[in-house]
Amino acid sequence: MRRTPKPMLLDLVFAALSDATRRGLLTRLIDGEATVGELAEPLQMSLPAVSKHLRVLEDAGLLRRRINGRTHYITANPKPLHEAVNWIERHRQMWEGSFDKPASLVERAPPETPAGETGTPEMA
Repeated sequence: MRRTPKPMLLDLVFAALSDATRRGLLTRLIDGEATVGELAEPLQMSLPAVSKHLRVLEDAGLLRRRINGRTHYITANPKPLHEAVNWIERHRQMWEGSFDKPASLVERAPPETPAGETGTPEMA
């Protein structure tokens, strides 16, 4: 696999995961190594169509390919997926924290004064 800078690799991972067929291929590979033909069979897709999906997953680093003669054996590589999960987790915490802030500001706000009053002490 070509070395890709991390932010760009993360983009490739999310793009690869955006397609249901590719997610299905990854799910199938949880069970272990499979040939391209074995992956294509239940999908009712041509081998070239499946190969295009596999190439997208491979470019994102989510797959490893081993070639023996003319047979290509595919295995999942979870490392880029872990990096995507870590990115999501960091941003989830940030978002949840930002949603908590308005509530805490409201709780600390001074009590409202009746209409017409300024809330400042009168000067004599």
